[in-house]
Amino acid sequence: MRINYDFSDLEAFLAVKETGSFHLAAEKLNLSQSAVTRRIKKLELALDSQLFERTTRAVKPTLAAKRLQARAEAILDGAYETARAMRDESAAFGFQKNAIVTVAILPSVAAALLPSALRVFRADGHTARVRILDGNANEVAEAVVSGDADFGICSIPMLEPSTTFEPLFDDRIVLAMPAEHQLEQQDIVQWSDLTGEDLIVPMRGTGNRLLIDEAIAKGRRPITWTFEVGRSTTALELVSTGIGVALLPQSSSAYGVARTVVMRPMENPNVARPVGLITRNGHSDSRTVSAFKDAIRGALSLNKV
Repeated sequence: MRINYDFSDLEAFLAVKETGSFHLAAEKLNLSQSAVTRRIKKLELALDSQLFERTTRAVKPTLAAKRLQARAEAILDGAYETARAMRDESAAFGFQKNAIVTVAILPSVAAALLPSALRVFRADGHTARVRILDGNANEVAEAVVSGDADFGICSIPMLEPSTTFEPLFDDRIVLAMPAEHQLEQQDIVQWSDLTGEDLIVPMRGTGNRLLIDEAIAKGRRPITWTFEVGRSTTALELVSTGIGVALLPQSSSAYGVARTVVMRPMENPNVARPVGLITRNGHSDSRTVSAFKDAIRGALSLNKV
């Protein structure tokens, strides 16, 4: 059996039953009286029952109308409850989706950029939790491409063809040395000055190491490394204890241990890595993610990264 009436027909029926008037029912529903009349006739036809007896003075419900009232109210109550539940679930899903922002980031950049960005984010009234995935450039790009991160902060542009790179700043390679080191007196260190030093460099295969190897090759001087490390924090710890000098991105100076370390810019050649936001192509940011990106951009004006 086909059901040839809908919720609006039942709403019209209940309005007429309640007011005892087609005119008043039309006003209640913000409809024309003829529209209410059509809905009642449609319902009567679908149910094969007369619902109202109209006289010149009143509109009286029939026995069929009295029997229909409880069922109509139950049907509409169920429909309203379903709509409310679906809206509540959609709102809850939207909240859950926006409650956590996941950013993949290079560890050497995190200390320089994230604290200020998080303060800006909170100051703007955002309460979302932030998940930080720190890893090397390849791991950052992979997290973005796979969808494990909403976006990344990385140093190698166009690492993945499925991502978009938005430059933020150039992170210069500098020399970190212990206090009172002989090179501390120089405002700028030449690459040739590294000859004979116990040199600490990033692990082979990293973006920073690639930049450093290219710079050494351009200088055409026999500069060799003594220690190879995976993290900038490890290099800084070695420098702070006088083990050697380290080639690091300038952003690593934000680490607490760097306060006991002197840093000088390198020259001839000047070497810098581009740092920027990486986003998966076709990905649409939520408002919360977009706000966190804005906070990162804003943090750049607070920090001299």
